[in-house]
Amino acid sequence: MTTTGTHTTRRWGRFALHYVEMIIAMFAGMFALGMLQSALGLAVSHDQHPDLAYLVMAVNMSVGMAVWMRIRRHGWASTLEMCAVMFVPVVPLFPLLWLGVIDGGVLMVVTHVAMFPLMLVAMLRRLDEYAGCH
Repeated sequence: MTTTGTHTTRRWGRFALHYVEMIIAMFAGMFALGMLQSALGLAVSHDQHPDLAYLVMAVNMSVGMAVWMRIRRHGWASTLEMCAVMFVPVVPLFPLLWLGVIDGGVLMVVTHVAMFPLMLVAMLRRLDEYAGCH
């Protein structure tokens, strides 16, 4: 493999690793803070308030990602963009939920499925930063 090929492979390897790290940090925040909220009696019922439960979960996921991104020394702009991705998918879905077109289960599935490609879009927007070239 050429030097250029090796560099390209490493670059995309770092990018993929960072993507996986973001997913792990997202789920770590969601589970750890969710368990803490439950232990403190502060959990929100998904069945009774799926909209509020989603927002709490998005905050928890954002905290996990933001902490990890700051440890990795990412700037605030990219950190906040990644956190925003946790909230963006729900914007068109809340009205559908409130109108009874979808239920809380559909809201959760669609938003979680949408997050992953949206995270990739946010990362591709700052490719050099996420590929370790900054």
